[in-house]
Amino acid sequence: MTTPPPSATPPPSAAAPRSGTRPAPWVRTRLRAARLGTVLGAALAFVAVLLAAALPRAQDRGADQALRSFLARSGAAGTSLQVTAPAPDTGQTTGALDGTMDQLLARTGSTFHVEADSVVHGTRTTKRESLENPELSRPSGFPPRMALLHVRQAESHVKMVEGRWPGSTPAAAPGGAAGEPPPLQIVLSKAAAETLGARVGSVLKSAPRVDGTPSVEVVGLYTPLDGTEDFWADNLGCLARACENYIGENLAWDVDGLVGTGDLDRMANWSRTAEDFWRLPVDVGRLRADRLDATSREIASYIVGPTAAALTRETGRARLHTTSWLPEQFEQARVRTQAAAPLALIGPAGIGGVAFVVLCLAGALAADRRDAELRLLLARGGSRAAIVGRLVGEGAVTVLPAAAAATALAVLLLPTPRLAPALVTAAAVALLALLAFPVRAAVLLSPARPGGRWRRPVAELLVLIATAAAVLAVRRRGVGPVGGDPDPLLIAAPLLLALCGGLLLARLQPVVTGWLARAAGRRSGLVGFLGLARAARGSGATGTGTPGRGRTGPSVLPMVALLIAITTGGFGAAVLQSVDSSRLGVARLAVGGDAVISAYGKSPLPQGLAKAAGELPGVRTSVPLWIDHDSSVIGTPAGSTQVTVVAADPSAYAELSRVLGCGSFDPALLAGGDGQSADAPVPALFSAGLARQAAKGTYTVRPGDGGELRVRVAGVLDCTPAHPARDAATVVLPTGAATALMGGADHPNRWFGVGDVDGDRLRALVRSKLPAASAASTPAPAPAPIPGSGSVAGPAPVDEVYPVRTSADAVAQLGSDPLQRSAQRLFWASVAGAAGFALLAVLLTLMRTVPERAALLARLRTMGLRRRQGVALILAETLPQTLAATLGGALVAAAAVALLGPAIDLSTLVGTRVPDGVRLTAGPVLTQALGLAALVAAAVFVEAATSGRRQITTELRAGDQR
Repeated sequence: MTTPPPSATPPPSAAAPRSGTRPAPWVRTRLRAARLGTVLGAALAFVAVLLAAALPRAQDRGADQALRSFLARSGAAGTSLQVTAPAPDTGQTTGALDGTMDQLLARTGSTFHVEADSVVHGTRTTKRESLENPELSRPSGFPPRMALLHVRQAESHVKMVEGRWPGSTPAAAPGGAAGEPPPLQIVLSKAAAETLGARVGSVLKSAPRVDGTPSVEVVGLYTPLDGTEDFWADNLGCLARACENYIGENLAWDVDGLVGTGDLDRMANWSRTAEDFWRLPVDVGRLRADRLDATSREIASYIVGPTAAALTRETGRARLHTTSWLPEQFEQARVRTQAAAPLALIGPAGIGGVAFVVLCLAGALAADRRDAELRLLLARGGSRAAIVGRLVGEGAVTVLPAAAAATALAVLLLPTPRLAPALVTAAAVALLALLAFPVRAAVLLSPARPGGRWRRPVAELLVLIATAAAVLAVRRRGVGPVGGDPDPLLIAAPLLLALCGGLLLARLQPVVTGWLARAAGRRSGLVGFLGLARAARGSGATGTGTPGRGRTGPSVLPMVALLIAITTGGFGAAVLQSVDSSRLGVARLAVGGDAVISAYGKSPLPQGLAKAAGELPGVRTSVPLWIDHDSSVIGTPAGSTQVTVVAADPSAYAELSRVLGCGSFDPALLAGGDGQSADAPVPALFSAGLARQAAKGTYTVRPGDGGELRVRVAGVLDCTPAHPARDAATVVLPTGAATALMGGADHPNRWFGVGDVDGDRLRALVRSKLPAASAASTPAPAPAPIPGSGSVAGPAPVDEVYPVRTSADAVAQLGSDPLQRSAQRLFWASVAGAAGFALLAVLLTLMRTVPERAALLARLRTMGLRRRQGVALILAETLPQTLAATLGGALVAAAAVALLGPAIDLSTLVGTRVPDGVRLTAGPVLTQALGLAALVAAAVFVEAATSGRRQITTELRAGDQR
């Protein structure tokens, strides 16, 4: 019987059932064959894309919040456009004021918006005129002065308490007097009227003039509905209350009155000239940090530029003038953002680097797992392009939906106007997750090229050159160049250092582990030698080699991931530690310690208060002292120099100076003042500024309340806690010698404490020690408020009589800037993400080698290997790389701090100007390194214990089919 050729047409009976048969789709078949790997790949892509899309949006939200908070601190005065123009000589109407306001608002709304409901506009006289009424208050003999304003919608912000609001029609002349203009009708605030001594019906006249003496009539009194409202701020002058005006040391009153629409056209008669004004408050809550440059340009155009010229033409006001503090505020905000940007980008750069390594590692491990399948397809006629295309199709089915879902979730969770950065970063990470496996497969399927052994050394040399260039650039220019945006190369400097450390460690770790394996081989026991030997050789399934090429050592990628995570985490933690220590140092110097209690002037503290404060829990050093700011030193080249005298116990004050790092000195320098005769000079410490004027010798100190004390210069201090200003003229004396000749020095008027002082408990102690109110015992309070001046009346609170300040409060105030908090939150979130990705890199490598390890353990189990020894073998194989990465990461992080730390300006994060950069301390670096090492070791132990129990039995039953 002849067999038909394969190309022959089959019989109809056989062809019928096959006519509807279609081959199974490739993608569906492959995804079903590896469901767990498909789910894990989609989860990895989802997490990576979610972080990539969330980080830019979190940065935008933090930058916007910081910008708005910074501008909001300036109040309405600093965030408004102030527009003025001369009032027309005649024909002034409210319609003209409102029409100009509408034209001004029409030119806003592009990059900045104005709060239309908060616009304040009207007319005001350009100067105040003296009131000549003899019955008005004249504290120092000078007459009060008054200006007039008409403010649109002012009546909606006040409450009339007496009289009425000025009418909308001009008032008639009083008594029908011919030729005499009627007084302008005004309303005053009740507080201003009480201060002046005016009342409803009072006619106030200004200084006589040739063209007639203008006058005003008080027709009503009002009180502001909310005195803290922005309506009363800035250019509305003294409407809410009378203002104090000092002429030399003499006090006079300034008040302003509100005029109604009926007398609007006659306001200029009061001071001959008037001007129209419009205050346009910019809506700070709608400003965006990413559009700050465009907003700054538009504001500048509004002040002086094309917009200003167009407004002049449209309003018909040739002398329309606009001023604002916003350009200066924007420049300061830009400088702050640029200073904080490098520090805020270090964390995201670290997590980006680790995520990149993990995605590449996942692609490499997936390619190694399917290496035999891919080579079989290539051997059966498949082209590399077709194979890679099918792999891209596999990845697209899982990666793209996960990436789209992650991006949408990030957009929903972190709402912010700008969408492009999140989409770009998400697309980049999704593309990497999609192409990592196909690209690795294409490399594996490519024929070997001669000379390939030089590629790795060349790549390592290029990385080394880039790292050296980045470090040199940072050392010369700083991480954030002044006036410019951060350079990506400078931001990547810690990552490049970590990459160099990883590459170096990848070269050294197999050699060192091999030495340890040979040393373990000379000892009894197989577990240590076998585990270290496998660690030195690496796993054949890690993707570092191909079949037939042998083992080339452990995979570099997990080690690089660990190193980047540890380096960036340790470097950033060192930055934040330096910020905290610098902030505490600044706060301590500003306060004078960790806590201080003060009395006004030379008034003493209550009896026993200093001793009781020193006995509070947490107080380590207690320093009561006497300070006088009105003393002088006689005998300097200038004859007499005003100084601040501090009388304190030498030992306690020296300890305070040492702890604060402010002018440390030996207390023995102030010894010898007690046992000498009254004529012997007392040893004293002079500040550096005073010592430059007075050479060593004997001088006379004269306190402000009289008396004299001869002193000799025993030493020079650069700084002293009681008066820490570097250029201050200060003299420090021992209490024992000072009290004999200087009145009041035996009763301290300051108390300084160092330690963990509870501010609330200290304030409660001050209240309990407050003396009874009497002329003899009550300390001199602050100057009493003048009735009607708008000052807070009544007795001063305890905290104002004896103010209590703590370094904790000062630290909290310095750290209250949202820019600082945003950078810290972003950094710690990035550190957590980088640690998670580094752990995932280790676990991916472990999971890929599970079958090989299970087969090895199964064979060794037949030879008598116990379960504990199996776990120890896995740990001995996997932990050397983790320990090497921990040690290397700590060293690289320390090197990064030493190399890059001095070039980082911490002033923005500290909250004030500080000269020092990042200081190297072991605590933050070791915490990050040991914490991540412990996390990885725990994960490895759990995986080793569970995989051993799960896989060995299967291997013993099925046998080795590899």
